[in-house]
Amino acid sequence: MEELTLAQAWENLVLLGPEIWQASLETALMLGIGLTAAILIGGPLGVWLYLAQPGQILANRFVAGVLGWLVNLVRSFPFIILMVSLVPLTRILVGSTIGPVAAAVPLSFAAIPYFARLVEQTLREVPRGVVEAAEAMGASPLEIVFKVLLREARAGLVASLTILTISFLSYSAVAGVVGGGGIGDLAIRYGYYRFQTEVMVAMVVLLVVVVQLIQFAGNRIAQKLDKR
Repeated sequence: MEELTLAQAWENLVLLGPEIWQASLETALMLGIGLTAAILIGGPLGVWLYLAQPGQILANRFVAGVLGWLVNLVRSFPFIILMVSLVPLTRILVGSTIGPVAAAVPLSFAAIPYFARLVEQTLREVPRGVVEAAEAMGASPLEIVFKVLLREARAGLVASLTILTISFLSYSAVAGVVGGGGIGDLAIRYGYYRFQTEVMVAMVVLLVVVVQLIQFAGNRIAQKLDKR
């Protein structure tokens, strides 16, 4: 009986193969858009947050206070509430509130301040003496940012991006539950509503494997970039 149950469960998963593949692509699309927004907007925002702090080359208490307040404001929203509150904007931007592209809008809004804070904290670990040496040699602010700060912090930035990717993989599953598609949507539709436990288990195993691969790749890249 147990072998028959396992065989039937495997057969069900094989039949769902195309849907599992489609769900994986939808999750990858959501993550790709969210992470791209985080890198392109959250990265510079994090650098600005760091440079505006007292004692830094672009120190400005007002700017640091405003940026910090905005970042903390968005980060304080639970993701499910952020999704609901951004429904009107999502409809304006993509013309729909359903699907992976629509779900990527709140994902991006959540990822930008999250990554900005990670970048800021990573840059704080760069020895102050390295920056001071660059200043003494007459380096411009842009040269200090690109040739000193980002170069010295690159291993930490990769580690931060790895953390962000894994965290937002779970966020994308939540987005799937409320119409975003992806692995979370598939797990709920089949594993919960249709009582196909094998689908739920398979999706959990898939997510675990993906997380392990992301963490492994991130660790290896960070180790290669770390010259300490």
